[in-house]
Amino acid sequence: MKTHALLFLVAIVAAAVNAVAGGGGLLTFPVLMTVLPPVTADATSAVALLPAYVTSTWAGRKHLAPVGHWFWLLLGPSLLGSLLGALLLNWSGNRSFMALIPWLILIATLLTMRPLLTRRMKPQPPSDATVHETPAPSLALQVASGMLLFLVAIYGGYFGAGIGILVIGAFGLIGLTDIHSVIPLKNALSGSLRAVAVTVFLVEGKVDWEYGLIMAAGALFGGYIGGSAVRWTNRTAVRIGIVVLGFGMAAYYFWRIYRSGIHTIGGD
Repeated sequence: MKTHALLFLVAIVAAAVNAVAGGGGLLTFPVLMTVLPPVTADATSAVALLPAYVTSTWAGRKHLAPVGHWFWLLLGPSLLGSLLGALLLNWSGNRSFMALIPWLILIATLLTMRPLLTRRMKPQPPSDATVHETPAPSLALQVASGMLLFLVAIYGGYFGAGIGILVIGAFGLIGLTDIHSVIPLKNALSGSLRAVAVTVFLVEGKVDWEYGLIMAAGALFGGYIGGSAVRWTNRTAVRIGIVVLGFGMAAYYFWRIYRSGIHTIGGD
């Protein structure tokens, strides 16, 4: 019962963090790793946080409209990339995935830290400022953007922790910099590509429903809370906390793997 309560609370916090700053998977995945095999933990974490994308996108829906055409443009490549990433995870066993875990956590942490080092976003306008529709992209930009999101989505389907930060970074490269529109667009696209990965995990029976449903219930609350609080939450403080945790978890798994050997902590 204590484990279930802890997972429920972790899911609330992780979903809120995802909606505000990204990096919530760095909370859910390590906790699930204490009770589940690596691949099952990753799949269950994906299921647990999926409802949060729905509630956080709904909470910021009015700011999604000006960039709605970008959502439909990038949706296809994102879904295809996520499908490929999820299939790659399914084809790899626990032992192979375990060897990658500290590296994946380190990558996710560095992605989360990136906005602390560079300020690609424009200064935020007042919360009641009018959000103008972005112009339609050129054909060349459409193709380049689709290819970029396809690559990003492969990572999102395979692991997912820090995917929101990676998506925001991709948006910055293609010229989407208004934070009020970028956050709900990130939530909508990240949720869509993670939904594809979740579908693969469900079909392959990789999800632990006992823990997944409990965490999904918590994520529903956390996603809406985070989506509603995005205007007044200090994203820098949230990111710093996640970065500290991420580096700690990466160090722990590096130590755990290379001290004990992968064969002792990961099955097939």
